[in-house]
Amino acid sequence: MNRTRYRVILTLLGVALAAVVVGAALLTPNGTAPDLPDGVDSYAPLDGATVLRQTGVVVDLSPGYAIALTIDATAIPDAEIATIPETGRFSWVPGQGKTFEEWSPGFHVVEVTWDRATGLPDPGSLRWRFRVQ
Repeated sequence: MNRTRYRVILTLLGVALAAVVVGAALLTPNGTAPDLPDGVDSYAPLDGATVLRQTGVVVDLSPGYAIALTIDATAIPDAEIATIPETGRFSWVPGQGKTFEEWSPGFHVVEVTWDRATGLPDPGSLRWRFRVQ
């Protein structure tokens, strides 16, 4: 190979590397957390996320709260929601014998309302949507 061919190959590799770096910088999430209401530590899947069919819904609140979960305008019975009261973690996964046996492809809307289980009331709600592939 002659020098010109090496220069062309190295130039193309340099341009490809620069394109990868610029693409990664532009497509990387900005790292800002979503604005959460008081009492909510986190939730999943995030608003607007695209997830797989086996994904569950998780809401982490401060300890001492009780929730009501609604998915696609259908109330989920408390008996189907896995709860860890000491940490305030509530989760629900579709499955056999549950309100939804599996996620259908497309968008789903989740609404969570909560209030303190004991003591002074501190109600709140959060609504978001995600897409199942």
